[in-house]
Amino acid sequence: MPRYFIEVAYKGTAYSGFQVQQNAVTIQSEVEKALSIYFKRTFSLTGASRTDAGVHALQNFFHFDTEEILVDDFRKIYSLNAILPGDIVLKRIIPVEDDAHCRFDAVSREYKYYLYADKDPFVQDRAYYFPYKTDISRLNEAASLLMKQMDFTSFSKRNTQVKNFMCSLYKSEWKVERNTLIYNVEANRFLRGMVKGLVGTMLMRGTNKISLDEFHFIITSKDCTKANFSVPAHALFLVKVAYNK
Repeated sequence: MPRYFIEVAYKGTAYSGFQVQQNAVTIQSEVEKALSIYFKRTFSLTGASRTDAGVHALQNFFHFDTEEILVDDFRKIYSLNAILPGDIVLKRIIPVEDDAHCRFDAVSREYKYYLYADKDPFVQDRAYYFPYKTDISRLNEAASLLMKQMDFTSFSKRNTQVKNFMCSLYKSEWKVERNTLIYNVEANRFLRGMVKGLVGTMLMRGTNKISLDEFHFIITSKDCTKANFSVPAHALFLVKVAYNK
């Protein structure tokens, strides 16, 4: 049966995460509803990368199978976007191999977390207001240390169903763009709450609340109670899901 990938982007503020849930409005439930209305049949989608409640995405994917021959034309995209809420956009419908899997075939995911130090009403719903003296060199020391790690147990929230906590980081860096402090991280996989845990704990180092040795101890302790997950979700963006084909 022919298989298709759907590329979407969304502002996650109003949603209880990416994946479909009982008695909750999610990105998946809204996209499935729009497809069902347009094609007049039920759709069940598989998602590429789960995002938590309030998290945004510049790029994420679903896949589904259908007997219908679909083409990525303007009319279908326009009509589906007219059905979808204004904070979700369907960007492409892509024909793929029958065994392609949007989750398992992804080779990496990339996230960015945004902070700002000066009050700004135009970014308050998409960045974390953090008006404290922060040393970017300390942040990057911590970010570089993460590149040497494989076990991220300390940065995974509890009640997760994963079998292991091993991740390979391909990028981990802090930079400043237009008065915004940004953490950029790319890895083959991410654990539940991992980026928030990394950001919150590194900010403890950036504000000199902990030393680099103490940060390293948090990593090696494999104890999530020692990490800081308190940063808000609304400043986190999934920016890219990468595939080899």
